[in-house]
Amino acid sequence: MNANPPDNSDNHTGRPPDVSAHDLAANLTAEDFLALGAETTAFVKAVEIEGKPAYGIFSALGHPLGYAETFAVAQATVRQNDLEPYSVH
Repeated sequence: MNANPPDNSDNHTGRPPDVSAHDLAANLTAEDFLALGAETTAFVKAVEIEGKPAYGIFSALGHPLGYAETFAVAQATVRQNDLEPYSVH
């Protein structure tokens, strides 16, 4: 006899099999959508600091976190803080 309750979830997503990703996404609020990846993502964008070109580092929600003189240093800084960098044009 199996003492474990039946697994009603899709093994890959953890959601019940009768709920599609589309249905889940359709029910997200704007705030929910913005928060996706917020704890693991940072954006790197060309900016100007005191009249000089630089690369700004921003949280997924758009809050400034810092800046660097080069794109490579900005990306390395993001990764050193356990975040995944994305470029914004």
